[in-house]
Amino acid sequence: MKTLIGGAIGSLLGVIGLAIWFGPFLQLLAGSIPIMLLLGGGLALYLGFDELKDSWQKDEGVDAGAADKDARIAELEKELDELKK
Repeated sequence: MKTLIGGAIGSLLGVIGLAIWFGPFLQLLAGSIPIMLLLGGGLALYLGFDELKDSWQKDEGVDAGAADKDARIAELEKELDELKK
């Protein structure tokens, strides 16, 4: 019940504040859009390049993770043997 009342009060204050400071809100929003676009574009480039790199490895038939997995398994087996002693 306290959460409901707190949420209602917060929403009411937010609407009142938005009505009073609508101009500065729009200015802040306009200033944040280029930053969001820049960060979103950078993230999309990174993810696209990563996906492209994965597809290149599939085309070449290279399993880059196999050697790492074998080394990790050997390391964990050694650690397990040490813990058993």
